[in-house]
Amino acid sequence: MRTRAEERWAVPVPDAVPVPDAVPVPETLPVPDGRRVDLWLLRCPGPGTPPGPHERPDSHVRAGPHVRSDTRVRHDPDVRPAPDPLADPGVLDVLDAAERKRAASLRRPADRALYVASHLALRTLLGAYLRVPAREVVLVREPCPGCGGPHGRPAVPGAPPPLHFSLSHSHGLALIGVAAVPVGVDVQRVPGPGTVDACAPSLHPAERAELERLPPGARPGAFAQLWARKEAYLKGIGTGLSRPASADYLGADTRSRPHGWTVTDLPRADGHTAAVAVLGTAPPAPAVRRLPVRLTSPHRLTTMHQAANDHEPTDQLARQPEGTHEETA
Repeated sequence: MRTRAEERWAVPVPDAVPVPDAVPVPETLPVPDGRRVDLWLLRCPGPGTPPGPHERPDSHVRAGPHVRSDTRVRHDPDVRPAPDPLADPGVLDVLDAAERKRAASLRRPADRALYVASHLALRTLLGAYLRVPAREVVLVREPCPGCGGPHGRPAVPGAPPPLHFSLSHSHGLALIGVAAVPVGVDVQRVPGPGTVDACAPSLHPAERAELERLPPGARPGAFAQLWARKEAYLKGIGTGLSRPASADYLGADTRSRPHGWTVTDLPRADGHTAAVAVLGTAPPAPAVRRLPVRLTSPHRLTTMHQAANDHEPTDQLARQPEGTHEETA
């Protein structure tokens, strides 16, 4: 029997869904108690793209899965330039050496911009939860669950840590989850049929059977949602994709999913699917709050703090029932 929360997410919604108004990051944030999870959404249009309707309050995201995040529009006065985010001295001051090295290794400007923006947002949020400046947030690697080496998932130090977090980004969209217990989030752009056909053999047998029963036109969206659940869960347990994708069932039958974890589908937006995995029992409706779309530089991140009680959580996305990811946090 499905729980009330599972019923909430069982109803499909169209690709165009209302996006909540962006909220400033409060100066301090309380760590979610119990097994509740805070979710933060960041939309980062690729460099060289004109401002879209998703940047205005009460707008709708309508970009489909075939819209490239680095699409350039020529001879348009509204097109943004494509500055290198690593040229901003403030970025170098906030990100650590590993993050700067990773950002510099990304060749596509859109990928670099999204990586920098999402990590600046992550550090600002963690700073608010931990009550320290973003540049003073210390990130460590947990032991690898497989070999015990120092290359597990990113974490904040502590035994136990004061909070758990997860970060995922894909083609212009980033999702951050923060909880008091292990948590994993994932966002996926809906792929083309060829990608589904190529990846389906790596799935759990029952998951493959579910996809095969769907009409061809419904498979890409179903696969993206399934893969978002799978990566969210694998990040939650700390293995990531070092664990075979076929080892765990994350299909439509919630009763057959891994015991002890609650995996929840999030609303589809901008041609993406997303999911969150939480150890234990998840909240009935996790609040999704949107970070300001232009909140992509250290100055913007660190000067938009306001008192937490001045802004209620914006959870329009969470109230709506119900790519490729690059992050392992």
